[in-house]
Amino acid sequence: MTLPPGPGPGPGLRAARLGPADVVRLGGTGLRTRPLRVFLSALGIAIGVAAMIAVVGISGSGQAEVDRRLDALGTNLLRVAPGETVAGDKARLPTESVAMIRRIPPVQQVAATGATGANVYRNERIATGRTGSLAVLAAGSDLLPAVGGRIRKGRWLDAATERYPAVVLGATAAQRLDVYTPGTRVWLGGRWFSLIGVLDPVPLAPEIDGAALVGWPAARTYLRFDGHPSTVYVRAEDSRIASVRAVLPATAHPAKPGEVQISRPSDALAAREATESALTGLLLGLGGVALLVGGVGVGNTMVISVLERRPEIGLRRALGATRGQIRTQFVTESLLLSLIGGLGGTVLGTLITAGYATSRDWPTVVPVWASAAGIASTLGIGMLAGLYPAVRASRLSPTEALAGT
Repeated sequence: MTLPPGPGPGPGLRAARLGPADVVRLGGTGLRTRPLRVFLSALGIAIGVAAMIAVVGISGSGQAEVDRRLDALGTNLLRVAPGETVAGDKARLPTESVAMIRRIPPVQQVAATGATGANVYRNERIATGRTGSLAVLAAGSDLLPAVGGRIRKGRWLDAATERYPAVVLGATAAQRLDVYTPGTRVWLGGRWFSLIGVLDPVPLAPEIDGAALVGWPAARTYLRFDGHPSTVYVRAEDSRIASVRAVLPATAHPAKPGEVQISRPSDALAAREATESALTGLLLGLGGVALLVGGVGVGNTMVISVLERRPEIGLRRALGATRGQIRTQFVTESLLLSLIGGLGGTVLGTLITAGYATSRDWPTVVPVWASAAGIASTLGIGMLAGLYPAVRASRLSPTEALAGT
């Protein structure tokens, strides 16, 4: 075989330019000719990426479960109540306080109850003093979602019932009155009210358990309710709880903010923030280690590939391939190998996350950024890992490559 005097094309000749399709096809040829090695190498990369995706997904699913449980504790729920006047008397919130609080941008939900001063009895023959410590509260249709309450039987107050003598009993009130069946009448405020629903216990607002709840318009019509709220429940964005709490007194009662009492944010909110910070550090650390393992696998595979394919490299150099084309070929092979492993690892990690989360009855959460970052990072590491073998391959002269030295 006659070899040209040096690497690259002979004198007066120009090397053929490779288009993007040619580069991909050339890089894929090296993978197709060694399927078993490619499979094992891609499997190593996939395991590394799957480990990262699984760690991120399982941690994210666990965090979603923690958030779900903390939400049940009312981490973003504040209570606004009237305090005392300067003279020591009981203050009152303005009737417009709910509407004014609703205008605060970070506020998500606002609902109120109002003490009517009425009493509720099983029937009209019960002695007046035997109230059972049950309160009668005016409530709007938006109260139940705001406090996380649920109906056990019947229905909640709505536009069709809040204007009429209809009542919903809290869990404790229903037990003390021994009334559970919708349609039963109870003696409330000196007249009959029809029971339309019974609530489950409300952990976030236990005062509702021992109350009979009537519609706000009905309370004004039948119970002479003055319309002043006694408790306002406010849900706001977790990250803005402190700022919302700071402006609530002046918003609820602009004329006398000192007569407004605001509950302290739940300690569970601080626990949520600490949990999110710890999980974020865990994700970054374990994800980086997993990707590093995958990158080492790519680099090892490409170095071995260069050593095994020295004759092929020498032949291509003798036929006129430039050093740049040799480098491009091996870097492309490395990127394709990384892409195959990255895609496979993403699918595998997602399946592992879904299986584990389902077994623990958690919500399945696989952040899109984690999948995208896994594939992008694998490609980046694959390029770096394939760069040294590619440069080494391009530096081989045709004679030493064909000689196998």
